[in-house]
Order: sequence, then C-alpha cells, then structure tokens
Amino acid sequence: MTFKKISAIALSAAILVGGATAAKAAGFYIQEQSIKGLGSAFAGSVTSIEDASTIYFNPAGMTKLDGMQINTGVNLLIPRSDLEDTGSTLLAAPIGGNNGGNPYEPTPVPNFYAAYPLESDIWLGFGVSAPFGLANDYHDGWFGRYDSTETKLTTIDVSPTVAWKAAEWLSIGGGLNFQYADAELKSAVFAGTEGTSKLTGKDLTMGYNVGFQLKPLEDTEIGVHYRSSIHHDLDGRIQVSGSGGADFNIKGGAELNLPDIATFGIAQNFMDKWRVMGQATWFGWNNFQEIRAKSDAGATISNTTQNYQATWAFAVGLEYDWKEDWTLRAGYQHDSTPTTDEYRTSRTPDGDRNWFSVGATHTLAPNLDLDLAATYINIADETIGVTRNGGAAVVNANTDGSVGIVALGLTYKF
Repeated sequence: MTFKKISAIALSAAILVGGATAAKAAGFYIQEQSIKGLGSAFAGSVTSIEDASTIYFNPAGMTKLDGMQINTGVNLLIPRSDLEDTGSTLLAAPIGGNNGGNPYEPTPVPNFYAAYPLESDIWLGFGVSAPFGLANDYHDGWFGRYDSTETKLTTIDVSPTVAWKAAEWLSIGGGLNFQYADAELKSAVFAGTEGTSKLTGKDLTMGYNVGFQLKPLEDTEIGVHYRSSIHHDLDGRIQVSGSGGADFNIKGGAELNLPDIATFGIAQNFMDKWRVMGQATWFGWNNFQEIRAKSDAGATISNTTQNYQATWAFAVGLEYDWKEDWTLRAGYQHDSTPTTDEYRTSRTPDGDRNWFSVGATHTLAPNLDLDLAATYINIADETIGVTRNGGAAVVNANTDGSVGIVALGLTYKF
C-alpha cells in the first residue's frame, strides 16, 4: 500500500472524527489519543508507545516502528457530574429548580494515525484527533441555568508529521497542527422575563509540535515533547431570545486560547520483560482567562472570567511482556485542575483528577495488534460560587464527579 492510499484512509478518518462530539476531560483537554498510552495512564506516552499513535504524543517515536502501519482506536468516555444547590439566588431570592441531572452522555472519541518510512532514517506521519472538547446539557429549569444550560465544543486536529533518526541514540520529530474548532454556549438570562443567551462560533487555525527521544543507555529512554498553544478567533453569532425587548441577534464571536503542553518522560527496561515509566506534563492553561463575547463592530457584549491556572500532571506505569503475543500494562496519574474556587463554572465543574488504568496488547497475527484499555478517573469534590446576569443571579453549588473509559484499538502493519 502506498502513502497516497494511506492518506485517503486518513481523510476518511478525519470525517469520522469530525462527526464525533467530544466529551470533557482534564479541564477540557482530552488525553485519550492512544489506546496503548491509556493503558498505563499515559506514563510512557513520550517514550514507550510503539505504534503509530506516537504521532500525537511524540512523533520522534516513529523511528522505532517496524515499518509502514496504521493505527485506529475508539475511547468511550462515560462522564458523571452531580451538582448540589448550596444557596443559588435570583434577585436575592432562592432560585429553586432541579439539580440539572447528569449533564453528560457516554461519548466515543475516535482517533487515527498512519506512519510511513520514507527512507531508513526518515519517517512521515499523519494523525487525526480531537484533543479538546466539551459536551454537556443540563435539565430545563435547573438551579444553575444562569451560569450555563448547554455547552458544546469540538476540535478536530489534523497533523502531518516527520521524524528523523539522527543517530542510534537520538530521534527528532515534529509537525504542524491544523485545528478546527466549533463552539456553542447557552445559558439563561433575565431581563424582566427569562430568556436564553447563545454564543456560537467556528474557526480554523494552525499550531505545531516538536519532540525528541534520547537513549543514553541500552535499557533507558528519555522523551520530551512540546505542543504549541493554539489561538482560535471563533466567528459566529451572539443571540438573546425570549427576554422581550432585550432580544437581539448579531454577528460576533469570542477568542478561544488553548494551552501549550510540555511533557517529559523516562522509561527503564529491567529483567528482560519489564519496563517502568514515569512522566510529568505541564499545561499552560493560564492562556485561558476569559470568554469575552464581542460583536463584529468590536463591542463587548458579555465577559465571563475563567482565570485558569497553569498545572502539572504526573504519571507512573508498568509494562510486562507476559507472553510472546501479550503485553500487559497499568498506570496511575494525578492531574491537577486548572479551575479555581472563585471562578469555577458549571460548564467545566472540574477538580483534581486521579487516574487508575489497566491495558493490554494482544498480537492477533504477525501484522495485526489489538489494544485494550480501561480507566477510572475520580474527580475531587469542589465548589462553585459565581455571579451572573449583571449581578442579578448568584450560583452556589457543590460538585462531585467521575469518568469511566473503555477503549479498543487496532494496529495494522503492512
């Protein structure tokens, strides 16, 4: 199969990923971009993913692959969030209403990668992923409706990459990230009567990523990867309806500033069949400070402070080559929330996350591998206390949540 044919398959994968609605993950970053990586809670994502999904986490890893291959996977995210009213008000009176229910539905997050050896030391890659996303919808009439009622954010990232094996102990890789974003934010508004506020916007822009893998000793590998921040200027409409004389529908949008991400990892093989992996990831979430809705004429229609903070995630994992055709893995990750008590919202009712993951790779045939993974993420209890609607509404709540993930992937080697 030629690289041209692989590219055609990749285009079909881009359409598939584009049809999926992304679900929330840490902040609203979706780490679930490799089934093999998920099985060890991404403890070895920049050092030890030996299939084409390394294109996302560290394209330098392509130089370790046996030959041309494609990798595809689906992660089924099953999020749960409970919010408890602790004194929400409208015009200083208790607002009442239901608790919103679980605003999330089970959501598949697919991804696709193809790697091709152009020469013995030069590799080309192509990846399609959905790295950021939100999809929540609260019940009608819930107590926090002046903060949010519905949120949709989908990103589709198409990444051509290249890797070079500069020496037996050093590989370098990188690529471009062409990213499409589509957002829709809804909430209730009050102007004598209760109406609905809606912001929609779309954008296509570009970022980049670069990484390397270093092998200072026979059984030791070090990986470093950097993914640039991406700044979207969402172009769409700003609307208020159902509020009587305050209704309007104008062209406008908002900026969406996504974090840059830097990852550092080390992996050590021992006793022939075992490897231990450790990783630290820095997220530049401090890029995301506000959602400022502006008309095309430049007037600020509304501004919601987010005040996200830069964070770290730390992961450790193990892999064991149990049999010739089976590799087992497990891992743990602690992932700090970028949200703060003063500005946390019901759009992302987030808290610190503890990941517990298991996974396996089974060789079905010499050219076909099956990857399996399962993860449970516990989200720490947090609080929400925000003022909305020009001070008329106050939303106070306690939050509780978790995410379950089951994932399945295939690697086909040509």
